[in-house]
Amino acid sequence: MVGRVDVSREPLLLDGSLHETIWGGRGLELVGKRLPTGVRVGESWETAVESVVRVGAQRGRTLGELVDEGDDQLIGWRARAVYGPRFPLLTKFIDAREWLSVQVHPDDAYAARHESGKLGKTEMWLVLRAEPGARLAYGLKRAASPDEVRAAIAATRLEELLCTFEPSPGDVVFVPAGTVHAIGGGILLYELQEYSDVTYRLYDYGRIQANGSPRELHVERALDVMRLAPRGPARVVTPPSAASTTSTRRRILSACRYFVAEEMQLAGSLSAATDPTTCEILTVLAGSCVIQTPAGNWPLALGETAVLPATLGPYTLVGREARLVRSYVPREGDPALNIWRGAQPADPFA
Repeated sequence: MVGRVDVSREPLLLDGSLHETIWGGRGLELVGKRLPTGVRVGESWETAVESVVRVGAQRGRTLGELVDEGDDQLIGWRARAVYGPRFPLLTKFIDAREWLSVQVHPDDAYAARHESGKLGKTEMWLVLRAEPGARLAYGLKRAASPDEVRAAIAATRLEELLCTFEPSPGDVVFVPAGTVHAIGGGILLYELQEYSDVTYRLYDYGRIQANGSPRELHVERALDVMRLAPRGPARVVTPPSAASTTSTRRRILSACRYFVAEEMQLAGSLSAATDPTTCEILTVLAGSCVIQTPAGNWPLALGETAVLPATLGPYTLVGREARLVRSYVPREGDPALNIWRGAQPADPFA
């Protein structure tokens, strides 16, 4: 590690990292992304460790570099206790023009044993746009044995076992580790997840890559971790309201030990302060806002993301008709975590 860098005074406004995919399209332009010509872009990773700070004292530095050099003043001691010395949360915009592969993610314990100490992955989706007929897959329709799943994959008919539903803009889907899932074509969403690259691809509809070979599957690892019992109703949650004012409406999208995600509809100003236990992530989904701090004003436009260091302290958000997601790693007893848990039905897999 090099010498400690003071990142406590300014928000880190990041340039997202664009990812070309076989199932992507041009939909990320709807959230302000400038896409290269002729490229199918499926994802914009907003808080990737390779994302570069675009303004301020840390301009040109990557988020990963600043985590390595900034100690707990950037990520916060609670985030470090849950995730270790790494940036804790990855936020993304995802544009699916075709079905993504059917996937499942391990929990932390399995990933630590089988993936060289990596994290597992629990995630959340906020649907931004959904074309008529577009669907999400979430869990199984009925209980199935590992041999049934293997046979369905071999026969290219796993779709028959999947529980699918048609989402609407504004729907929130909580995806605990072990839940088989897929995003269908015609859906644009915002995703928040544990910062992990461990994905087990269970099924890919028999698609062939440009080089003529099928995409790699991880069937046995996926069967090790997936829930083979039916999940019942799709896990579209009803976000409870949080403390609101005449200028701000707030709802808690999802909350668990790994993250809290809160949506804010801003029509004025909101004063807040970071907690030294965790950094915060702010992403603008509609409109624009300004982050005001003692060090200056920081404009944030549609589709842009800022990381607020844990030790930043007081700040004010100012905007008109702005829609944002604020996320962070909660401590036990966090008010938003308690509100969200109290509003959800019991789920043995959560």
